[in-house]
Amino acid sequence: MATWKVLKSETLLQRPWLTIREQEVSLPNGNVIDAFHLVESPDWTGVLALTDCGEVVLVEQYRHGYGGLSVELPAGVVDPGEEPLAAAKRELLEETGHVAEDWLPLISVCVEPSRNTNQAHFFFARGARRVQEQQLDPSEDLKVRLLPVADLLAALEQNLVAHGVHVAAILMAARRQWI
Repeated sequence: MATWKVLKSETLLQRPWLTIREQEVSLPNGNVIDAFHLVESPDWTGVLALTDCGEVVLVEQYRHGYGGLSVELPAGVVDPGEEPLAAAKRELLEETGHVAEDWLPLISVCVEPSRNTNQAHFFFARGARRVQEQQLDPSEDLKVRLLPVADLLAALEQNLVAHGVHVAAILMAARRQWI
């Protein structure tokens, strides 16, 4: 299938974690979209971490776009030059104070492929244990929640996990019978 051809591109907003471009694009069928908005942001990573006691390490935080609290997997941006696995280990430690022994790739997905350029890279970690206090960024306000793994899928059904990409990672782990 043919790709779209960019005829014009103008940067509307550029910040360290976000660039918004307005583009004029030509579709393979000859139609032209005068104002298509492309959102560029860095890849990020998330971790489904299990303790030896059978608990999932989660974080709870307010999500402004959603307008409410969301229970999520520990996650964060992959820094320039950083590998997604290294970022996942860093984020688990910073956000929850936990480290883990055994790491497996879980799934990489497009966050929202129609307009966003980034991907989310998820990992599954076993043997998670708390080794320090949280080390949060000034913009973070997270509460660590430990949930029995047996209750994780029910938490999805109760809409406690609002982030759709996190839901996909959890369901992939369930499909693989890792949880």
